[in-house]
Amino acid sequence: MIQFKKVAFHTFGCKLNFSETSTISRLFENSGIAKVPLEEHPDIFIINTCSVTENADKRCKQLVRKVKRLNPECFVAVIGCFAQLKPKEIANMDGVDMVLGANEKFNILAHLDKINNISANETHISYDSIKKTKEFIPSFSLGDRTRSFLKIQDGCDYFCTFCTIPLARGKSRNTSIKNTISEAEKIAETSVKEVVLTGVNIGDFGQGGKENFYSLIKELDRINGIDRFRISSIEPNLLTDEIIHFCLKDAKKIAPHFHIPLQSGNDQMLKAMRRKYDTELYENRINLIKSLRPDACIGVDVIVGFPGETDEYFNDTLNFLKKLDVSYLHVFTYSERANTTAKKMVDVVPMSKRKERSQVLHLLSDRKKRAFYAKNENTVRKVLFENENNNGMMYGFTENYVKIKTQYQENLTNTIQSVSLKELDNDNIYKSELITKSKQNLN
Repeated sequence: MIQFKKVAFHTFGCKLNFSETSTISRLFENSGIAKVPLEEHPDIFIINTCSVTENADKRCKQLVRKVKRLNPECFVAVIGCFAQLKPKEIANMDGVDMVLGANEKFNILAHLDKINNISANETHISYDSIKKTKEFIPSFSLGDRTRSFLKIQDGCDYFCTFCTIPLARGKSRNTSIKNTISEAEKIAETSVKEVVLTGVNIGDFGQGGKENFYSLIKELDRINGIDRFRISSIEPNLLTDEIIHFCLKDAKKIAPHFHIPLQSGNDQMLKAMRRKYDTELYENRINLIKSLRPDACIGVDVIVGFPGETDEYFNDTLNFLKKLDVSYLHVFTYSERANTTAKKMVDVVPMSKRKERSQVLHLLSDRKKRAFYAKNENTVRKVLFENENNNGMMYGFTENYVKIKTQYQENLTNTIQSVSLKELDNDNIYKSELITKSKQNLN
């Protein structure tokens, strides 16, 4: 293998991508190759791409150009979801030396061993049909002292009409609960306090077999050395009553925080998107959560401008979200994706209307978040403090995902402390007061 001494990484997209980038970076470090920032002129630069990100090709090209400006001799490898979907297109980008698809990315060191046999002007490409991608590669992120992203599942069997992820990552799959616990225990041996469970469709863990997501989280909740587990996005049809009851009533370490994709508040749109639930089921999920824990945080994904979304259908979504007791929205403006059913649909919504609707929901999200935060005023919460000193302030999140700040104290870094949420500033961040042990005893 060409003797690379320094490697740098950039990750586009989701928490799952970050967990995989971190795992790949450890392969390099274990081979004696130092991980450095781009500014330190690495010999090799690896871009882990996303298929969901709008204009993925544009963003990738811009980053490659930046790398080559800083270091014209740098070897550039593009890996991940976009590389699986558009390998030849990426290979034709100026400055790209290697392209690796879905599972090939985990064998990048072996691929680098082969590059001595490649012409200097030839891009090394390796990808296979996503139908052949059946192996599950465990991953978790390290580097952030406070939290780690633990990959528990990969791929998706749903084929929603707007989504390319099944084409980029393949069928739903995971390892056993035993092996997943083993990965979590590796994290427990570090200084990490919080683990975020991530994947493409985590609620599908076990794919209907004897092992499932409910049985997994019960085992994770028993692990020593990790203070908190936080569930990332989970489909409403897979978020069962028993999961909700366990997380909010029985679990000792699972945060009262759910992120539940909605996409549309109109049942006709949900059918067109090929979603596996309706608005009645979704509302029931929200109501159950709030009946058990009124202070639970609930995030929502929603898409605006999907083909066929009339003004009436959009207003259904707007009014549905207004009445739901949710905490914040992630608003996605629909954009066409190659090889998806939605791209062939008629009744295309003009981009100007898509942006207008997006703005309406962003404003609603701001109001929802402010209202949720306001309900937490004068409560005492457990906050995991992060290690950044930002102009004399430090930040953290409560168990129910409220962001707080307090005066920086180095000894608080990566600790969980009781704080009183005192004053909400204009940026939706609580100025908080640390509760000392003596004050706790008085209470």
